[in-house]
Amino acid sequence: MAIISMRQMLEAGVHFGHRTARWDPRMKRFIYGERNGIYIIDLEQTLVRIEDAYRFVRDLVANGGNVLFVGTKKQAQDPVRIFADHCGMPYVNERWLGGMLTNFDTISKRVSKMQEYERLRDTGEFELMPKKEALLIGRELEKLQRNLSGIRSMGRRPNAIFVVDTLKEHIAVTEARKLGIPVIGVVDTNVNPDVIDYPIPGNDDAIRANELMARVIAEAVI
Repeated sequence: MAIISMRQMLEAGVHFGHRTARWDPRMKRFIYGERNGIYIIDLEQTLVRIEDAYRFVRDLVANGGNVLFVGTKKQAQDPVRIFADHCGMPYVNERWLGGMLTNFDTISKRVSKMQEYERLRDTGEFELMPKKEALLIGRELEKLQRNLSGIRSMGRRPNAIFVVDTLKEHIAVTEARKLGIPVIGVVDTNVNPDVIDYPIPGNDDAIRANELMARVIAEAVI
């Protein structure tokens, strides 16, 4: 059974790239042609690359590995959160904090701080604090939850990351490469695919396309 069909990709608009004025020549091998000033991505190649990524993730998870889903642009936030939750994997969909991978110990301490603040809130200890102190901690908790809730259970560095929009998430990609963590990434026509271990040529600006890609990776996990 095919992991994904050509029809599904066409319906989701996976084949639409950026305007021809905005492109990275290193994506040339993944481009089928051009229509009305828009690059059209070669979905035959997308299909092959999706299958490669699917097998990699399936085997990684079967051997006890985990995958961090990353996508902070508006069109990626919900797909990343929904499908990461669906397959029980961590995610970052609000803001990539510098050092999330390269300075993981510090990030882990911030997660612990968030969990301690949550405990204080849930046990009613907030109500025993001076109002000003409780207000400040409450605000800090909201900020921590916004940025770190998706990795609260990660516990260790991921064995791979799945990225929607590798250009926007270049810091995440750079950190992963520095640590030798494989990167699976949806690569649109304006990015460099050569820095991605498992590039999946596709539209990273459409919600439906991002949902489709995130779902495939989630299914590989399950």
